[in-house]
Amino acid sequence: MVSARPPAARWWESAVFYQVYPRSFADSDGDGVGDLNGVRARLDYLARLGVDALWICPVTRSPMADGGYDVSDPRDIDPLFGGMPAFDALLTAAHERGIRVTMDLVPNHTSSEHPWFRAALAAGPGSRERARYHFRAGRGPDGSRPPNNWPSIFGGPAWTRVVEPDGRPGQWYLHLFAAEQPDLNWDNPEVAADFAETLRFWLDRGVDGFRIDVAHGMAKPDGLPDMARVTTAMLIHDDTDPRFNNPGVHEIHRGIRKVLDEYPHAVAIGEVWVDDNIRFGEYVRPDELHLAFNFRLAETRFAADAIRHAVDNSLTAVAPVGAAPTWTLSNHDIDREVTRYGGGALGTARARAMILVELALPGAVFVYNGAELGLPNVDDLPEEVLQDPVWERSGHTERGRDGCRVPMPWSGSAPPFDFTTAPQSWLPIPPEWAESTAEKQLVQSDSMFALYRTAIALRRTRPEFHGTGLQWEQAAPGCLVLLRPGGLVCVLNTSGEPVELPHGEPLLCSAPLEGRMLPPDAAAWLVRSASE
Repeated sequence: MVSARPPAARWWESAVFYQVYPRSFADSDGDGVGDLNGVRARLDYLARLGVDALWICPVTRSPMADGGYDVSDPRDIDPLFGGMPAFDALLTAAHERGIRVTMDLVPNHTSSEHPWFRAALAAGPGSRERARYHFRAGRGPDGSRPPNNWPSIFGGPAWTRVVEPDGRPGQWYLHLFAAEQPDLNWDNPEVAADFAETLRFWLDRGVDGFRIDVAHGMAKPDGLPDMARVTTAMLIHDDTDPRFNNPGVHEIHRGIRKVLDEYPHAVAIGEVWVDDNIRFGEYVRPDELHLAFNFRLAETRFAADAIRHAVDNSLTAVAPVGAAPTWTLSNHDIDREVTRYGGGALGTARARAMILVELALPGAVFVYNGAELGLPNVDDLPEEVLQDPVWERSGHTERGRDGCRVPMPWSGSAPPFDFTTAPQSWLPIPPEWAESTAEKQLVQSDSMFALYRTAIALRRTRPEFHGTGLQWEQAAPGCLVLLRPGGLVCVLNTSGEPVELPHGEPLLCSAPLEGRMLPPDAAAWLVRSASE
């Protein structure tokens, strides 16, 4: 058993988390898929980057219908990633380097291969086994139509009809995602009790917390009513959508928090796609989640007014409940920032500027693996290699998320760039990434990696970053200037012309200055004394 490190109160409120998508990080056994021993082998790289904690995407047992988010055993590590010995070794090695480890847990649904769901199929209608999920009779005289009009996030209906043990067409079961991911019924006390057992299993093993997948989705409305307006968008921005953000979800999170309060060092971080600020803040009340992902900054175009609005909005959402804000520019579900900001040299310059903005803000920061190398999306992957379930369920009309999940380029001049010893990685790495490898960037003083490393170190060590407040100063058109109480000034120029920096001593810039002129698509940190 691995022991947890001594707890530090509320460490997560200003931590820099590094999101590891394991199958795309580093492969240790030559099968072309990243694994936990690969992560462990690269821990010194992450320590050099300076991150405080890892968020590891799902590595528990799974048939991998959705990259591990279809869990068949939440209390074991899948052999694809090295099994439990690899996880324990990673946990120990990370803690030795002062890096905490948080896991991805999936409470909204299980895999269709989970023993519970297999038992539900075998037991038939009205059984205790089916009561753990959402089984319903179909509509129409022969029950051949789904119980309601809900679509799956991945395309198609959110219901699949089963064949009953006697061979006849039978009930339908709910799956907000793929058919291989049946939704659990959180009104059933067995579900909550089993999840509490899962939490304690990993916390006792030394884990420092969890990212809670679909944290706004576990509670379903009474009667499962039809949607007034059916949408097939993958990332929902409709706070009236009955599939998500039902009031009962908060009692679920209070139960989760009670378990985590037994482990004061541990954090719970919710994936919460809720636009309304008051309703978002409810998820991070003192007796619910510690943190919740706010995606406003990641969804905002590169324009000063829009960025300021996103920052203000995110701060406003958590201020009434006293929670820390969270910031991220990308993850495994959305396009990488270099691509979103225009691609090529322009997108790279803007991504460099935005990491300085993000790290200047109070709260927790989440960095997606590869962002520190300035990796773009790969949107021209051959169709035959696409693996996201969105591709199949959309009838090959939506390519899905594989473009932001291409493996890391570590070293060398040709794919797979030391990601694996296999001839090819699970998703192909483009040859042009030869100029973006970690090996090259580690020795370049002006690389994206060097910028991240320097900025993270300054954020941790400089007193100017202390405090939780933030205020805006008057700025030129297309620019923003934010001031932290400790004396940090962050300037962002989204205009098309150079602008003069306000007073203060330059500390770090995303692009070279010409005197005191900040070029377009750039940001700078300045410091002022307390008397200024």
